[in-house]
Amino acid sequence: MRQSITLLVLGAFASVATASGNADKGAEKAKQVCAACHGADGNKPLQPEYPRIAGQHEDYLYKTLRDYQSGARKDAIMGSQAANLSRQEMQDLAAYFSRQNGSLGVKR
Repeated sequence: MRQSITLLVLGAFASVATASGNADKGAEKAKQVCAACHGADGNKPLQPEYPRIAGQHEDYLYKTLRDYQSGARKDAIMGSQAANLSRQEMQDLAAYFSRQNGSLGVKR
């Protein structure tokens, strides 16, 4: 019984850790919303105060979007942009931008 519970718990953590978004779906969403401020691939922000998001870690991007949505991270523009995103859409966007070449990214 104890081994079964341990396996169930480990399986739950493994599925969460490997869950990721669909970069193709994220690209479509990014073209609709994100490109206006961050540029089509996340490398060409319109204003110097807008961050380059291309190449950032996927989990960082996802957490950032979740924090904007929850209000844990404050920004009027990003808060309103993240407000209506589903978790899957946030994962998709994070997957897309993390796979873009950017000066801030990890070399793959």
